[in-house]
Amino acid sequence: MQLFTIFGNPVSHSKSPLMHNLSFKGLEYDGCYTRYRLEDGTQLRSKFFDLDIIGANITVPHKEEAFKACDELDEFAQKVGAVNTIIKKEGKLYGYNTDAPGFLKAIAEFKEAKEVLFLGAGGTAQSTSVILRDAGYEVTILNRSAGRLERYEKEGFKTYTFENFKATENYDLIVNMTSAGLEDESLPCPIEILDIVIPKATACVDVIYGKETPFLKFAKTHKKPCKDGSDMLLYQGVIAFEHFSNQQFSFNEIKEHMQKAFTL
Repeated sequence: MQLFTIFGNPVSHSKSPLMHNLSFKGLEYDGCYTRYRLEDGTQLRSKFFDLDIIGANITVPHKEEAFKACDELDEFAQKVGAVNTIIKKEGKLYGYNTDAPGFLKAIAEFKEAKEVLFLGAGGTAQSTSVILRDAGYEVTILNRSAGRLERYEKEGFKTYTFENFKATENYDLIVNMTSAGLEDESLPCPIEILDIVIPKATACVDVIYGKETPFLKFAKTHKKPCKDGSDMLLYQGVIAFEHFSNQQFSFNEIKEHMQKAFTL
């Protein structure tokens, strides 16, 4: 039996084990998927080999460390500097990013949206900002501190910190790319900023799934359409499973079994 896991901190909330194990069972693939709470992302590579796993997903806050842990990277992962799926082949770790295509597919329903404001500048934002720009969106990054914004500035994105933010534009989608609200009741940025940008937005999206975050609750007070991270999780999971199973199954075959995790 092949062993797979998800590395992250926190990780107890993750639906990925259920999603992948349902797919293994439904597709009669000899695999088992667990979870591993990893506090120090620099240990990811050694843990991968110590646990003798074949493949893994990586969630916050280790996607950038996962990038560093890999021996080989696909073209997109190399471009964005963040990895959320790793496969071990012949003693080497191969890194991929399935977050970004999963997110792009998840927001396709907002057909008129073009201007997007990201709250947060971590690993998920790195990959999704690039794929959205490639798809024709205008992406602005708002982050607490300036340090994480340097990468985005070099790549030509508009960036702001909480202190220098100027709401001179209207944003169609406001997206929480942070873990704010995952295990607490915090907002991803000062409420004064949300009071400015959300009333003008078309919709609000949170990459957190499985709960109504304070960010989404606030958006609903302004009667905005809201979407959590469930679709993104599902779609990135299907693409990751394609890598895990060495492309043995189609996207729709995997999705049929994986989506059951959201109804149990």
